Amino acid sequence: MKESKMPSNRNPDGLEEVDLLVCGAGAGGMTAALVARLEGLDVVLAEKTAQVGGTTSTSGGTTWVPGTHLSELAGVPDSVDDARAFLESVVANRGGARLREAFLTSGRAAIEELDRRTDVKFAAAAAHPDYLDGPGAAYGGRALGPINFDGRLLSREDFERVRPPRGEFLGLGGMMVGRAEVGALLAPFASIANLRTTIAIVGGYMLDRLRYRRGTRLLMGNALVARLLFSLRKAKVPILFETGVKELIVEDGRVVGAVLEGASGPRRIRARKGVVLATGGVCWNKALRARLFPQGTRDYALGPVTNTGDGADVAMAIGARFEDGGDSPALWMPCSSYRRPDGTLAVWPHIILDRAKPGLFAVDGKGRRFVNEANSYHDFAMGQIATGAVPAHLVCDAAFMRRYGMGMILPGARNLMAMVKAGYVIEAKTLTELAGRIQCDPAALAATVESYNRAAASGVDEDFGRGSSVVNRFNGDAASGGKNPCLGPVGAGPYYAMAVRPADLASSAGLSGDEFGRVLDEDGEPITGLYACGNDLASIFRGTYPGPGTTLGPALVFGWRVAKHAAGALADSAGAMTDERKQNATL
Repeated sequence: MKESKMPSNRNPDGLEEVDLLVCGAGAGGMTAALVARLEGLDVVLAEKTAQVGGTTSTSGGTTWVPGTHLSELAGVPDSVDDARAFLESVVANRGGARLREAFLTSGRAAIEELDRRTDVKFAAAAAHPDYLDGPGAAYGGRALGPINFDGRLLSREDFERVRPPRGEFLGLGGMMVGRAEVGALLAPFASIANLRTTIAIVGGYMLDRLRYRRGTRLLMGNALVARLLFSLRKAKVPILFETGVKELIVEDGRVVGAVLEGASGPRRIRARKGVVLATGGVCWNKALRARLFPQGTRDYALGPVTNTGDGADVAMAIGARFEDGGDSPALWMPCSSYRRPDGTLAVWPHIILDRAKPGLFAVDGKGRRFVNEANSYHDFAMGQIATGAVPAHLVCDAAFMRRYGMGMILPGARNLMAMVKAGYVIEAKTLTELAGRIQCDPAALAATVESYNRAAASGVDEDFGRGSSVVNRFNGDAASGGKNPCLGPVGAGPYYAMAVRPADLASSAGLSGDEFGRVLDEDGEPITGLYACGNDLASIFRGTYPGPGTTLGPALVFGWRVAKHAAGALADSAGAMTDERKQNATL
């Protein structure tokens, strides 16, 4: 694959020269590069790997931005004031108010400009609730989903440049399927509508495979990444692949460029307006994981293995301040896994398809429940970490497995026996046998089932409040016939248990920054010429997880703000808060 050409500008000292150098081609970095180019800057985007997208490409792509015009178009208009009240309730006094205010005041403009001037298109979900209840919480409108993208619009070379989704989420070896389409594909002959959906999706995929390695119908995070790449190509932004940042160039206390490392060796680029770090956050950085992450969470991350915290390393080397992330250094996902015959690790993030459904519960090493299983993936995993339930086991009966599946076992449980043989799920005829297999107290497990079944009968989970929140009920099953869409009885065996462990899907810890994305030094002062966005910038939510897409939302908005500030279109006084808000704002 050919490398994009660099601008020919050169400084007298031999450094190639641009206005803005962006390091990292995830959602934040691509947005920063794209918007900077729209502002007329001479930009180059350097990506460490041969593909764009980073963690975004394997994500659901949902992007949380309150108060956009898209919420109005969807008929669920959202209020920034409501979102502000919600975040004040969720994040409380953990700090970061100034950055959150910047995010809230710029979100609408950022999404509107991307929608109007680029091919980055979203649609607001009418029903996709925030993850926590509270003042100002929304049921719909804030979660923006990327509109599907036809990968054939990219050149063949650029289509290969889009990092594919996790293999576990691809059907037939390379076909993307939306959540609402799964039912039709699993039961194609149940109705004419199901058959038509199946023929359209599978037929299109088969045609794709005549020319491409995988399907060109791109959804979710893959659609967002492809749309950003398509827009960057239209804007003629040069992209240097297989080129990572190794060192920042500092002159008189100002960052004036960076040393990049590629296949042809070091490359020095001067940047008149600054350098943007968007390299994917902590992710696989061993030193930072050992320093920040709790025991039981350090061995596996959901980001690409090439995300090794390069942005944090080069920034801290020149005196940048690094924040621990507040409540948590990372945002977590409970994941199950097994080794394939070829030795590779198959990993399944338990997002929404099983944990909230009636008839499943989770136990710690003693055989007792420890958390509301229907809470968000982050809060479930935080419960694991807080109680030491690493690993925990999801437990269900045969009826649940047939109806809903679990993890990589799909509804209908057609691959159940293969997964039992692979060691992915444990099967036992009795609860006593199951307790022995997962090494917990049989009496404790039996008592847990008895207590859970009482809650299912009454519809009230007095221990953990399962089914009491909006998001719990949204992800449950109202058609199950029970009093609570998240509670159902555990009946006759056989019984199944699946081990889950927290894996970080994104960083909360990161470089300290201000409301313009400028990286701060140890004294809290901006380092001139150095910006950060995406996971390289410490989370503005301070280790909490307010709703779906609260990683990608700030990544895009701060990518936009960084570019605007570098271009002089967002002055230091822009978005200033009232005196009252300033008094309560902290970094």
